[in-house]
Amino acid sequence: MAGGSSVRSKAKGKGEDNSRRSIPPDEDAANLHQLEAQHGILGIVLLLFCGTASSYLCTYLPEALTTADLSRHPTAFIAERAWDNLQVLNDFGPKPTGSEANELGAADYIRREVEKVKATAHAAQLVETSHQIISGAYPIAFLGNPLTSVYRNAQNLVVRLAGQENDGGSLMLNCHYDTVASSPGASDDGGSCAVMLEILRVLSRVPERNRHAIVFLFNGAEETPLQAAHGFISQHQWAREVRAFLNLESAGSGGKEQLFQAGPQHPWMIEAYGRAVRHPAAQTVSEEIFQSGIIPSDTDFRIFRDFGNVPGMDFAHTINGYRYHTRYDTIDYLTLPVLQRTGDNILALTRELANGDELSRAASDTSLSEGYSVFFDVLGLFFVHYSASTGRIINVTLAVLSLLLPLMELCRPVRRVGERNILKQTLVGLLGTVCGTAASLAVVLIIANRLDAVGRAMAWFSTPYLILGLYGCPVILVHCFAHRLCNYWFDDKKTVLNLTQTVRSRLIGVNLFWTLLIIPLTLANIRSAYIFVVILLLSLLSTILTSVLGYHRQPRRWLALHLAFQVPSLLWATKFYHLLLKLFIPLTGRMGAGTNPEYLIGLLVAGGGLLCISYLVPLVGLLKQTSELTARLTVFAMIAFLLGCCTQVGFPYRDESNGEPSVQRHYVTHTLQVAHRNDGPVVKNSGFLLREMDRNAVRVIRGVAKPSEAVPMRQMETCRTMLFCGVPFYSIWHQIRFNNYWIEGPPPALEKHTLPTFDLVSVKQQSTTTRQYSFSITHRYQTCVQSALIIAPRSGVQLVAWSLMETVPGTMEFNGERAHFVLITYGLADDAPWTVTFDFEYDPEMALSQDGGQKLFDVSWVNTYWEYANKHTDDFRKFIEQFPNWAHVIPSVAVVNITAY
Repeated sequence: MAGGSSVRSKAKGKGEDNSRRSIPPDEDAANLHQLEAQHGILGIVLLLFCGTASSYLCTYLPEALTTADLSRHPTAFIAERAWDNLQVLNDFGPKPTGSEANELGAADYIRREVEKVKATAHAAQLVETSHQIISGAYPIAFLGNPLTSVYRNAQNLVVRLAGQENDGGSLMLNCHYDTVASSPGASDDGGSCAVMLEILRVLSRVPERNRHAIVFLFNGAEETPLQAAHGFISQHQWAREVRAFLNLESAGSGGKEQLFQAGPQHPWMIEAYGRAVRHPAAQTVSEEIFQSGIIPSDTDFRIFRDFGNVPGMDFAHTINGYRYHTRYDTIDYLTLPVLQRTGDNILALTRELANGDELSRAASDTSLSEGYSVFFDVLGLFFVHYSASTGRIINVTLAVLSLLLPLMELCRPVRRVGERNILKQTLVGLLGTVCGTAASLAVVLIIANRLDAVGRAMAWFSTPYLILGLYGCPVILVHCFAHRLCNYWFDDKKTVLNLTQTVRSRLIGVNLFWTLLIIPLTLANIRSAYIFVVILLLSLLSTILTSVLGYHRQPRRWLALHLAFQVPSLLWATKFYHLLLKLFIPLTGRMGAGTNPEYLIGLLVAGGGLLCISYLVPLVGLLKQTSELTARLTVFAMIAFLLGCCTQVGFPYRDESNGEPSVQRHYVTHTLQVAHRNDGPVVKNSGFLLREMDRNAVRVIRGVAKPSEAVPMRQMETCRTMLFCGVPFYSIWHQIRFNNYWIEGPPPALEKHTLPTFDLVSVKQQSTTTRQYSFSITHRYQTCVQSALIIAPRSGVQLVAWSLMETVPGTMEFNGERAHFVLITYGLADDAPWTVTFDFEYDPEMALSQDGGQKLFDVSWVNTYWEYANKHTDDFRKFIEQFPNWAHVIPSVAVVNITAY
């Protein structure tokens, strides 16, 4: 009895074990087992194919319409007509504010074109024009440093196309026709102005008015920075009716116009964009990157937002940023399709906004202004947008489902016996992804450090494909090694899972990795989490379809389905690789030398690599061996290192000989320093000030300086004797963030009668502790000159009021000294002097100077000529000619006068 019972018990237990495992025989029979090593190369081929396809889609532009198409498309944007306008603006050459080319040439041309539009407008349309000449001032800060921006006689050319509703608000389109010195500005921003002229021409000729008025603002002082926009939004009578704006800009030379910031809030504008635009190019991540301050640029969007409280959209071309603000920003490097695509989109969006309900409601309906949007285009094919609150729900829901559904689907065949093994392999997949990510970040930082240490920084600057070998291959290798090591460390010989189920469990670990990233980003209100959510969504859809089709029992079909869903995933991921690298690679040429740019590029590739291969790398567990895959990746990496470090391919810069210039930038200022001592001799120094614009610039600067020595700015002798080192201080960005170098030299040639003057007119003692100083400023000649006032109150003295504006911003610090910084830009010349007053409050005892007088403050009066080539000395010309032909030199001449009052 006892023995029989024991036997039955054993038999029952054995039967229960078999029923629990219950692995279908076809699963074992059809088990994928392992793939040959060469199959691993297919993953790389798939990655490269998708990368090539997404690159094409990122740069694809529609065919352009010409005047021959006008009869068939009478209300369409015609790129050829815009091109004709752009050709004239381009031929004026550089047009910095204050130059004859800008104030007399470009301004007069645009005014004439507007008059032609007015003359040819349909009888039903009312075209009003305004030539605004404005002076003003406003406080603004860059890099946390306050400055006062002052403009005198800047110009705005404003056109108003009347709407059916006179009190319903208006839409504004904005461009700027001025440029930086030494750049014709065909893309930045002549192309935008040409687009606006054509849109104005098209809309003025239709037989019916738009519902709302449209204001076209052609502003003549944006690069100064952002001054004419302030003059319009704060002073023009039409500014009060503007309810929304479209700002057309450029940070490159061609390509698609990217919507890179919108609002703030006002989600209805994104909704209108989605309805109207045929060729979308918009990413929330672009907005969050730009507003982080990492990009050394700003636009009129900031002025309209901060000083007009007007919502808007900011568009910019970003491809080929190498040409931005250089002599190569010409019409020769643009194409008609660039104008056509921009014109089609902006015209459609203008019509949508100008005929919608929102403009009339925007002033009174606060619900329109509430909430942020998540928005993105999918490979330029269609546009997706939803509210940030909806995005939080989507993110969390998909994150949870991406874990629950795959686990439920995978646990069914193995029941309770294998659930623990699935969870274990899920954690192995998570660990492999985490280790691969951490190791890839470490590897790219080490590579970046070593490349910089051996003097090969920015080898990829002109040949971006080197990045794939220098950083991309090591990133993939490290991820493969990480997963193989985890497989080796946590290999379980007793597992009830077959190889396919093990790999699928590890893919759930990848889902867990993205979930652990998405949830914190969502909680932190980082809307760019949508990038990872789309990757997770495609993985989830793959799992659902696998279950619906029953492919979980057919490993080869499961693998084919998994790879099929990786195609859109890779297209999505490689799009961001292209988008970010095409933006940031040219940016490294103007971000200064303070940070190694290799770190930035390496980190971008590590992040992009993770996005691309996170669902591919776990598949290495299906390979019999990975030696062939790793060997080929190693060979590719070695070839890239040899090309980058040992051949001319890795030289960062190119001239125009290959049709794709990518130059090194150099600002060179021929400077005269004049210090007026108290009842003593006037001290004069002269030389050349050079700015280190990128990581390699100092070697070129020192080579050009020989046999003289290039002295770091803060080591100059004048840093001990003159306010703010006596340098021609005009840009907080360039002087504070960048390294500058000084080379002693002969003085520049100056036409002193053309210099703006800063003369003391009177001193008035208002009380025992307050004194007012009056100065006269004149600018009588039409020259491109920019002034700066650096006012440094002495100990016990405070600047409490001035006539520039109602408030006095705080001081900025440089070289251990604090001073108020005022930037003054001149548009049209004016014979009449301009009087400014400064009120200083002081402690009479502390303000006594050593000679018994009462000097309350020091002033550095800086004047910089930007277009002065015909007055350059022979020494300056020879100095500039020493720069190589792959360098873009922006020359200027400056005089610094330092006086105590």
